[in-house]
Amino acid sequence: MSKNTRSKNISKLIILALVLFVPGFLYILVNKMGSNEYLKLPVFGEKKLSGEMRRVMGREIPDTIFHQLKPVEFINYDNKPITLLGNDSSVSVVHLFYTRDQGLSKQLVHDMSAIATRFKENPKVQLFSVSVDSHDTAEDLKKFIEPYKKGMSSHWYVVNKPSVDIFEFARSSMLIEAMPVEGDSTKFIISNQFVLLDSEKRIRGFYDISLRSELDRLEDEIKVQLVEEVRNNPLKVERK
Repeated sequence: MSKNTRSKNISKLIILALVLFVPGFLYILVNKMGSNEYLKLPVFGEKKLSGEMRRVMGREIPDTIFHQLKPVEFINYDNKPITLLGNDSSVSVVHLFYTRDQGLSKQLVHDMSAIATRFKENPKVQLFSVSVDSHDTAEDLKKFIEPYKKGMSSHWYVVNKPSVDIFEFARSSMLIEAMPVEGDSTKFIISNQFVLLDSEKRIRGFYDISLRSELDRLEDEIKVQLVEEVRNNPLKVERK
């Protein structure tokens, strides 16, 4: 056998070995050292370690306690009670407004209507427009949203009469600006942001409506959060 032939045979054996063994080696390496990475939104607010460990994909990691909101009861514009964060399988988008404000409040409600239209068919997306004015009545709310009522999503709630101090809740829980204007009981300072909340009552995003690109970002990040919700709570298929 010539040296040329022997070299060719050795090369074929090396290639065969690579084809047979390298995929298996890479599979073992990925399973031992790698992990699946998904796009995840940040969690906002104070965080602290619980002192305990939990297993994630076979690895022990420190357990973290995140800033969480407590459910709040409201009255919807149709006089029916509704609870913000009362559903542990939905994501929520929340903003503040009041009907005597024809500037920022009107823009916030207008922009929320666009989000409501986009996710109209998805009951997993709940939207809350929260009045901070105790003088707002159900009739005031109805009149304010009249331009958007045609085809309005059944998961968009325009609410008042909170079961808590709404200003304190906004500042300490939602982490957004809200307060009465000193010396003028008809005006309030409210945030120009939408707040995205997950099913675990955590803040996952803030969106400034003064930037038009923020509405697109909110729409995209609602979708990202919905995927995370499915990943964290997979449907259980009952076996017959």
